[in-house]
Amino acid sequence: MIECLTVFFMSMIPVVELRGAIPVGIAAGLHPALTYLLAVVGNLIPAPLIILLIRKIFELLRRVPWLGPKITWLENRAHLKGRVIHKYGLAGLFILVAVPLPGTGAWTGALAAALLDIRLKRAMPAIALGVLVAGAVVLALSCGVAFVVS
Repeated sequence: MIECLTVFFMSMIPVVELRGAIPVGIAAGLHPALTYLLAVVGNLIPAPLIILLIRKIFELLRRVPWLGPKITWLENRAHLKGRVIHKYGLAGLFILVAVPLPGTGAWTGALAAALLDIRLKRAMPAIALGVLVAGAVVLALSCGVAFVVS
């Protein structure tokens, strides 16, 4: 039970997300399908909250003098990631979330969507599909599946 909660909550943490939670679940002996489900659901929970609330949260945090520059840095970083979204639209948002590399994922995708004024009902399907794909890739790698390209 503790392993399930670990995977679920670990997948909600920015940067770690399901890229870190799935290998932990597999290493803990959880069934791969259960690990995948827990990580995907946990990773998706913060996304709509980020899209809906991040601008107000940033507004409040900017009032704290030492946090203002950090918020500006985070917004600039999200705008840089948003170039893919500008170029390819919702397919770009999907790509940003689906590629399981550092600096990508549901948190970054939701932040970019919020700062680029993409509405929740348009952004969430792309983010959810991206999380499903990223989870499948990480799960395959965590279970030792090798892809051979000929």
